Amino acid sequence: MEGLASFRAVPSFTSRPRSSILGTALNPRRGNSLSFSSSSSSIVRAQQMESKDDEPEPEKIELKIKEWENSMYHNEVAASQGIRIRRRPPTGPPLHYVGPFEFRLQNEGNTPRNILEEIIWHKDTQVAQLKERQPLYSLKKALDNAPPVRDFIGALRAANSRTGLPGLIAEVKKASPSRGVLRENFDPVEIAQAYEKGGAACLSVLADEKFFQGSYDNMLAIRDAGVKCPLLCKEFIIEAWQIYYARSKGADAILLIAAVLPDLDIKYMTKICKMLGMATLVEVHDEREMDRVLGIEEVEFIGINNRNLETFEVDISNTKKLLEGKRGEEIRKRDIIVVGESGLFTPDDIAYVQEAGVKAVLVGESIVKQSDPEKGVAGLFGKDISLQSV
Repeated sequence: MEGLASFRAVPSFTSRPRSSILGTALNPRRGNSLSFSSSSSSIVRAQQMESKDDEPEPEKIELKIKEWENSMYHNEVAASQGIRIRRRPPTGPPLHYVGPFEFRLQNEGNTPRNILEEIIWHKDTQVAQLKERQPLYSLKKALDNAPPVRDFIGALRAANSRTGLPGLIAEVKKASPSRGVLRENFDPVEIAQAYEKGGAACLSVLADEKFFQGSYDNMLAIRDAGVKCPLLCKEFIIEAWQIYYARSKGADAILLIAAVLPDLDIKYMTKICKMLGMATLVEVHDEREMDRVLGIEEVEFIGINNRNLETFEVDISNTKKLLEGKRGEEIRKRDIIVVGESGLFTPDDIAYVQEAGVKAVLVGESIVKQSDPEKGVAGLFGKDISLQSV
């Protein structure tokens, strides 16, 4: 396999095989040096002679390289815990300067292995840009003006106690990568109000724009409209900065995905949420992820996603499988609230996951597609669960 170093302003050129050119770059313990063939070096020298005025400060280049090295080490740690999702594409240090030109190393790792990895790579770039515009210190100041945090888990427990059914987290969701647009006439406030009137205990609001056509503005609009349901910011969290950003926009809870985040990240981010008064829904998909998450003392709120991340197939028996035996015993012992996610369309589906041990469900597609989402909630549970029904 050949390693490619592509210039932004000059044609791409072929360098040594990846084992040579990326041998040091891909191992954060071996330094930053990169090797190039003689033909590549001549191009580099020619461009360096052309102009040195436009080169960035060496400190900035070094910082970018160190950031890349850290991300590569992060990938190593993640892989050791069975995490297949890579934080960034392994393309070498992020940016190299040759006079006025830029180039990046490229290899076959540039292609995301599944949709979740594609989302995470995009999110990594997006968050880096947002952080430059709004550093963490300014976000912390913005928290002073954020609306008060509401008790997300408490609302689910109260709904479960009131109805005898799993508390509903209804999802304000316009589209998804697997299903496309779910609702053309999408009014987030109108939908949220209908969910609340129908008996939803909490709401999940999609914040990702590119893949789900969501927005933080939707969450702000829902809060400003007077909806009382606590709000989960449904976003792909990879950095603590995003937690502060979500809180500044009115979120009461966030989602952490075990398929993406190593244990240390989950512990760290959970502690930040507790400090801010927010709930942390930690999502798992299989036995290994469940065992990892149960090994984290701080976790008290777990979501079981019945969707296979690589094939997108849905099997609600996954919820039952992950709550059987010692895992279920541990969850009951620690009084952990478990949320059933994906593939829930009928009262029979709700009954199945409730019998398996869930105390809450997160549902989007089956109710957001209904012409009347309020009636969609009643149809999902097979009865009216609104406050007026009591």
